[in-house]
Amino acid sequence: MKRAFDILMALLAIAVLAIPMLLIAAMVRLTSPGPALYWSARVGRSNIPFQMPKFRSMRMDTPTVATHLLEDPGIYLTPIGSLLRRTSLDELPQLWCILIGKMSFVGPRPALFNQHDLIVLRTEKGVECLLPGLTGWAQINGRDELDIQEKAELDAEYLANRSFAFDLYILFRTGVNVLARRNVAH
Repeated sequence: MKRAFDILMALLAIAVLAIPMLLIAAMVRLTSPGPALYWSARVGRSNIPFQMPKFRSMRMDTPTVATHLLEDPGIYLTPIGSLLRRTSLDELPQLWCILIGKMSFVGPRPALFNQHDLIVLRTEKGVECLLPGLTGWAQINGRDELDIQEKAELDAEYLANRSFAFDLYILFRTGVNVLARRNVAH
């Protein structure tokens, strides 16, 4: 049921958001040099790497590390990068990953390939069996404000309690958080 929901909702979202996504891509290209999309190496189900697209919100010379590890992330933002991140519009291209089965709407956020500490903690807790999500239990409970241990604990909590109703609750809370711009550090 979860996979059918993911496909149906991804197709619907792509149909509704196609023109806004094209406009965002054009704005990214017009306001900074480089491609509109940034393909990030991420860790998926069973710790298998995959490429995850985002609208590029950072300059091309930004180090490939989690944003919270940058000394001053603000200096790397493109002119519209802050807006894209605050509104989570940079995440829209991930609908493609949901459609092809690399991600789900709800699950643990995919770790960067070099976030070894998070990958190890998730593996110890059995969380690597889940498809990564566009949003997740950790995202609605702190997002950028959580440390690695807290994220892994919340991901394990999601694993233990996952259900279609829980996913719908997480999606609802995600919408509320995005509209209220809660827990976004950059």
